[in-house]
Amino acid sequence: MPDIVKAALLSLQQELKTCGADVRWVRPEGVHFTLKFLGNIEEKLVDGIVETLKGTCGKFQKFSCEVRGVGVFPGIKAPRVLWTGIVDHDTLKLIQQEIDTGMSLRGFEREGRKFTPHLTLGRFRSLAGKMALINKMEEYRQHSVGIIDVNHISFMRSDLGPAGAKYTRIAEIPLG
Repeated sequence: MPDIVKAALLSLQQELKTCGADVRWVRPEGVHFTLKFLGNIEEKLVDGIVETLKGTCGKFQKFSCEVRGVGVFPGIKAPRVLWTGIVDHDTLKLIQQEIDTGMSLRGFEREGRKFTPHLTLGRFRSLAGKMALINKMEEYRQHSVGIIDVNHISFMRSDLGPAGAKYTRIAEIPLG
């Protein structure tokens, strides 16, 4: 993630924080796309997963996408996740579909939900302050955070701790 986009994400979070909603904010350095969540995996599966990712990444060229707007999952009545969206993401969707297919051949369950490319900004701990935040989000519905050049994907490990998730790169696979 380019530093300019990280700075813009932090600025967006700071603006949204002014509402006082009960949200646990994601640190800008921890913001990422999730193309496929595998859960806990055995060490012996890592090499095969990396090989599948290499096969997928070799089919796609580098591309760019724009980070824009804000929204919530699953909806405004009972939001759990606050996010900023990804536009110009057709290639990202195709990569996600290929990875999902490849991982299903390795025994991982296919994703049941429609893929919605996004970056998580925060997670609601409760609904306190929800309406103030929902109203503030309207100001940023079409706000552009910046452009991201995508030239690789990373196979990551996440370890949850009291300070949030700690991410460790297992492999970086270039596109093209």
